[in-house]
Amino acid sequence: MQKKRTGDLRLIQELNRSIILDTIRKNGPISRSEVAKIINVSPTTVTSAVSELINEGLVFEDGVGHSNGGRKPVLLRFNPSSHTIIGVSLTNSYIKIADMNLEGKILRKEIHPTNQYQGYDIIQLILEKVQLFLTKKLDIVNCQGISIITPGIVDAEKGVITYNSKLNLYDIPLKELMEEKTNLPTFVDNDANAFVLAENYFGLFSKFNDLIYITIGDGVGSGLMVNGSIYRGFRGSSGELGHTSVVQGGIKCECGNKGCLENYVNWPAIYSKIVSAIMTKGSDTIIKDIVSNDLNKIKPSIFVQAVNEGDELALGIMEDVVNHLAIAITNTMHFFNPEVIILSGDIVQDNPLFLKSLKEQVTEKVITVLKAEVNIHSTSLGSEFELLGAAAGLLHWKFKFQIN
Repeated sequence: MQKKRTGDLRLIQELNRSIILDTIRKNGPISRSEVAKIINVSPTTVTSAVSELINEGLVFEDGVGHSNGGRKPVLLRFNPSSHTIIGVSLTNSYIKIADMNLEGKILRKEIHPTNQYQGYDIIQLILEKVQLFLTKKLDIVNCQGISIITPGIVDAEKGVITYNSKLNLYDIPLKELMEEKTNLPTFVDNDANAFVLAENYFGLFSKFNDLIYITIGDGVGSGLMVNGSIYRGFRGSSGELGHTSVVQGGIKCECGNKGCLENYVNWPAIYSKIVSAIMTKGSDTIIKDIVSNDLNKIKPSIFVQAVNEGDELALGIMEDVVNHLAIAITNTMHFFNPEVIILSGDIVQDNPLFLKSLKEQVTEKVITVLKAEVNIHSTSLGSEFELLGAAAGLLHWKFKFQIN
């Protein structure tokens, strides 16, 4: 009989350890015997792994459970505060960096503008800002690593940004560069894929196996979960919803195509329409009053406020955005048939009218059999969805936490 290789055995042990830790995280307080039953491994395997996890501070014993006879079982809990994560969210406009515990609780946060940097300059900026952030961290020994999320196409296995046209990033080995700079394990992933993971680990949508997560900011990104797994596509380029065409012969996109969704559904486009309406058409809007006629102060939250107060200009712009987004979502529903569609972004947050209008338009457009199945919600992660996405990425790649 062929002898198992040591490497194979170690891999199995590491996998079992990750599954055991994840089971305790999801079900604690829980006994060792209950863990063994749930994941169908031997009690000896659980006992050995739990000893390691306790020694590392990832798990602690917390009282005793009930017994039908014999000794009462000692209960185990996940300890999210024993270690920390450095979460980083890179967008076209800013870099968010946060020190978090293993449940995504933010301990310290910084936000830095990108100053319209692109290419090599934006990479140098993120490396420098993260390194400076780490110099202020006293408990660096307990840091499990750095998790970076970014729009665009990402080879998550290698930690390479392969394509981001807005930031002019192509084949950037960000994982390697950050590890050389900080000596900490680094994980890089597409932001929308990370948001899908975050909804599963921290949010309210873990019961769904087929979903689409759409994020609207400087562009439009999306993450797909199919049959309970992140769907990345052949080269990690799945979910590029922002680069699907919604206007024939429309606005030229940075990707080279025309009429891409993200040229009509993003904050810069909305801001441009607001300013144009005020400056060239003299449109009357409460937005001017809110910002005291300083148009540079217009932010997504002010646009949302105007929508909720029934401002005619804001509502008209919102409907135009919804029109384009509804086309893309309808096509996606016909292709993937998801159980739920989740939206995030500043123009979606606290904007129930946006979601209501979108659901109505998508319901009108989809084929008859899907009309009763249009299930659209805003993210359950709140305003810090980006950093929770970064945290979820590290939990997924380092600890191998399971979806659902």
